[in-house]
Amino acid sequence: MVAESGMLKLEPGESVSYHGEEYFIRQVTDLTHVMLIHPKTSTLKEVRISEISGINFDEAKPTEDLELIPEAKWDKALKRFGIIKPLLVKGRTRAMVESRAIEHGYSANTLYNWIRSYEETGKVTDLLPGKRADKGEAKLSPELQDLIKSVIKTEYKTKQKKSVTKVHRELKIQCRDKGLKPPHYNTLRNWINKESPKELQRVREGDKKAAEKYSHIQGKFPGADWPFSYVQVDHTWLDVQLCDDHWRRPVGRPWITVVFDVFSRMVLGFRVGFDAPSGLVTGLAIAHSALPKEDWLAKYNVNGEWPCWGINYGSLHMDNAKEFRGKLIQRACDQYGINVEWRPVARPHYGAHIERYLGTLAEELKGVSGATFSNVAEKGNYDSEGNAVLTLSDLEEWLTLYIVGVYHNTNHSALGMPPLAKFRQGLLGDNENPGIGLPAQIQGPRRFRLDFLPFIERTVQRSGIVVDEVVYFADVLRRWINAPDPEKPSVKRKFIVRRDPRDISTIWFFDPDDNEYYPVPYRNTAYPPVSVWEWRAAQARLKQEQKGRQDEDLIFATIKRMREIEEEAARKTKSARRAQERKKHVSMLPLQPEPQTDTNADEESSEEVVPKKTITPFEDLDEML
Repeated sequence: MVAESGMLKLEPGESVSYHGEEYFIRQVTDLTHVMLIHPKTSTLKEVRISEISGINFDEAKPTEDLELIPEAKWDKALKRFGIIKPLLVKGRTRAMVESRAIEHGYSANTLYNWIRSYEETGKVTDLLPGKRADKGEAKLSPELQDLIKSVIKTEYKTKQKKSVTKVHRELKIQCRDKGLKPPHYNTLRNWINKESPKELQRVREGDKKAAEKYSHIQGKFPGADWPFSYVQVDHTWLDVQLCDDHWRRPVGRPWITVVFDVFSRMVLGFRVGFDAPSGLVTGLAIAHSALPKEDWLAKYNVNGEWPCWGINYGSLHMDNAKEFRGKLIQRACDQYGINVEWRPVARPHYGAHIERYLGTLAEELKGVSGATFSNVAEKGNYDSEGNAVLTLSDLEEWLTLYIVGVYHNTNHSALGMPPLAKFRQGLLGDNENPGIGLPAQIQGPRRFRLDFLPFIERTVQRSGIVVDEVVYFADVLRRWINAPDPEKPSVKRKFIVRRDPRDISTIWFFDPDDNEYYPVPYRNTAYPPVSVWEWRAAQARLKQEQKGRQDEDLIFATIKRMREIEEEAARKTKSARRAQERKKHVSMLPLQPEPQTDTNADEESSEEVVPKKTITPFEDLDEML
């Protein structure tokens, strides 16, 4: 099973995989394309960024579950990240590292080890105490280290622009002459990567190109002077009545959560559904913003570009309300280096940019059939429910078309250009200012999404894992049946299990030995997919009808009967139609058991419709099981 970790840097000189072969990025040609060069044939190919992946992605190591990490160790990792964070920039020099090391009482080599560990995956867990930054490699002799430094200086740091392969060949020759064992090619590459990128660029390309690539862009937060420097998250109740797919009758107004880049006014991602704002909803919106959108656009057949991905936010600003806060979402953001800042109370201007966008969106929706308008006077005699025609899926498509085809390409009064043009300028630069470059892409979105899902702890019984009276089983559980707690042998060991409340047909079991998640389905695979709300509604109904422990077969039979009642009642009542709509959307699995290259489109569109009388909105992600 491939471990899902790692970041793909989209910078010249980075090694990538394209159709199973190794290439190097020669040039970033646009927000969606790069020019590749083959290391042996020197063949040039311009390809879509979505077609390449990290060369060592299959070798990326598993990551332990965030909830299993003790607070003391996590705080230590965050402290280390805080120390190296100012050094995670282009143009980093040894003087900068040494100064930072002296300031905090560490050696420069220690900081370089932390930097190397973090930059390999972009995860704070690689800075946890006890992890070896050298990955277990043998130490090089001082004589060999001096020789490597000398060869890099005389062979690589020259205007001849020799490849690493040629420099490695020369290094092997000199090692033989001195009776030393030549180091591996990757060892040489790692030593070269320790060198200052700006200095290498200056020596190999000249002062002008070095300045163009590494000059600092002036301005800092909260001025939002470059893409991702100031990202806002907010939500609103949309002024439009939606209808269900089955009967095409009104079911209510949806919520939208938007992730917004202030510098360019680009919509980085969104999540729309009938459930109220919560930590789960916020996490899904962040995941949508951070992952590539190709599959999402293909699902809705949208002919356009939405080149937004990455998590290199300067600051991610969210509403200072309890539905956004929570240990789990905070730790998930910390894991990926997302700097969360809570919007100050009674300081509305901190969210003014995204609120203006949401106002613009509200104006656009006034022309949509089923619009409810913002007040009674504006609505007049318009029958919003009677004119409702859009379903939840229709609205997702409408919003995608509007964002990609209209909003991103329309001149913005505050920018003097369209948001997409401003975004491109900030990343790729123009005649006056260099860009900051494309952000790194997350490789393997499954683990990224899982880190934002709620978790529970359960023991493994002989029958499997039991959650809310439902039994789950897969072969991966066999070796953990009745396993004792390592610290308290008289007590059974509890394991981390995550699930998406929109579909409880599969849980995700964290194997502590593999540091990997595995899908575990219902033990009885004949049961249908259901949401946690539908399941609990069935449990509540049975409690009214009988006392004592409930049998899962009886509960599923009750769900079947409830669905039949709802389908009949959908002809008559809005509340039942909302339950019918929820049932339809739960059949679209948010997380597929078999990992795919990118399941973003199907997963992000899995929306539930929550009945007002039977569903309690999430108040905090940590409380949702």
